[in-house]
Amino acid sequence: MKQKTYTLKTKDIKREKFVVDANSQILGRLATRIAFVLRGKHKPIFSMHADAGDFVTVFNAEKIRVTGNKLKEKIYFTHSLYCRGDKQLTMEEKMRRDPRKVIQLAVAGMLPHNTLGKEMLKKLTIIVGATEETGKELKI
Repeated sequence: MKQKTYTLKTKDIKREKFVVDANSQILGRLATRIAFVLRGKHKPIFSMHADAGDFVTVFNAEKIRVTGNKLKEKIYFTHSLYCRGDKQLTMEEKMRRDPRKVIQLAVAGMLPHNTLGKEMLKKLTIIVGATEETGKELKI
């Protein structure tokens, strides 16, 4: 008897809630683990075309670490599409303004760059400061 290929359906998805403490975590390693859970790759029912990932809450966002000279040398570039509308911020300035954005941009770069990736990113919550969240602790 032939075995049939399993196709993921939305009713089969059971979402969990994970909590991450970003205190003294390295940004890149933290972002890869978060993206892994948001995509649902830690589950045996993973499908590339469906959003099977879980919810992730990150707290102590202001206490992340980076290696090397990234705080002073990494540049975040945006443009308003107007003439001379470019803005360049170093990671240090970006962290001072909003440390949540640094983690969000790192995770977003590791997710698919389409509407599916945008839906996955909506399941990420980043909090500055400590909190008493409940959920499974994500081991990094």
